[in-house]
Amino acid sequence: MNRRLCLTMRPDADRHRVSRRNVLRCVVLATGGMVTRGLMAQDQAPRIGLLAPGDRGEDIEGFMDGMRELGYVDGRNLSVVYREAKGRNEALGPLLMEFVSLKVSVIVTGGTAAARAARQMNLTTPVVIGAMTDPVESGVAMSLARPGGNITGLSLATGDGFGGKYLELLSELRPGLRRVAVLYHLARAAELQAMQREAPRFGIELVSMQVGSKVELAESFQRIASQHIDAAVVITDPFTFAERQRIIALASAKRLPVIYGLAAFVDAGGLLAYGPSLRERWHRAATYVDKILKGAKPAELAIEQPTRFELVINAKTARELGLTIPAMLGMRVDRVVN
Repeated sequence: MNRRLCLTMRPDADRHRVSRRNVLRCVVLATGGMVTRGLMAQDQAPRIGLLAPGDRGEDIEGFMDGMRELGYVDGRNLSVVYREAKGRNEALGPLLMEFVSLKVSVIVTGGTAAARAARQMNLTTPVVIGAMTDPVESGVAMSLARPGGNITGLSLATGDGFGGKYLELLSELRPGLRRVAVLYHLARAAELQAMQREAPRFGIELVSMQVGSKVELAESFQRIASQHIDAAVVITDPFTFAERQRIIALASAKRLPVIYGLAAFVDAGGLLAYGPSLRERWHRAATYVDKILKGAKPAELAIEQPTRFELVINAKTARELGLTIPAMLGMRVDRVVN
């Protein structure tokens, strides 16, 4: 039975004696063509390898929202292969290689550890990093303007960082503080120097503590207790971010007010955070994927530094520490976690 017969058939019993079987054949032929065209369109859609360094969160949702706003819909004109590293850095390499074997068009992931893994593997597949600490200092990119290689994306670093802002917010939340510890693992010298320059303006003495292991974290909080530290700043880097639950628990045990650089710390129970929005960074990553799919080369796509920042406070943690959020500070808060 051919298409011409289907097109000429009419439901007029006097003009055509059409069997029920022939009618069904025509329906199958027509709908089968629609299904075939749908499958062909899906097969031709670009495939994205989306690797969450932890679990699926607002960062991943931000990226998917960005793709939808650009007209990409998973299952229609885009195929997304999703994997989770669940915080295990050792899983990053195998998962990246899985994407390569699946011949994805672009790999999207986040975090400095994932960026370094992709760099060390010399992947030929374009890689977009949703958010990472300083990409130049960490060896991921040659420069922000021209990353080189096959990796580009978005940075969390902002020049000298937020040293002065951290001290200002802590001073507002806890007036009269005098000694502030700065916990860091791979903080840039410029960031620490900027904080040291700002400290006298607030009458604050800084006590720097470098941490690189769980043992050193525990020891640093013992020092904080013995040295009468009033508050602390935790510099965001791959180690402190991975250990955020432990840091928050230690701070809670010592009843220590701590400010962090990402809202993820506050969502996990930390007191206060000021810095770039991870969701916004990943949302912006969608524009990089769109450009690469349209022919742009990662080596020539400048790495973007953040321009929007958020202030987030955990009201429950503040109450547990006996702190009252000042009205002026409360007016500037972008989000409160209860």
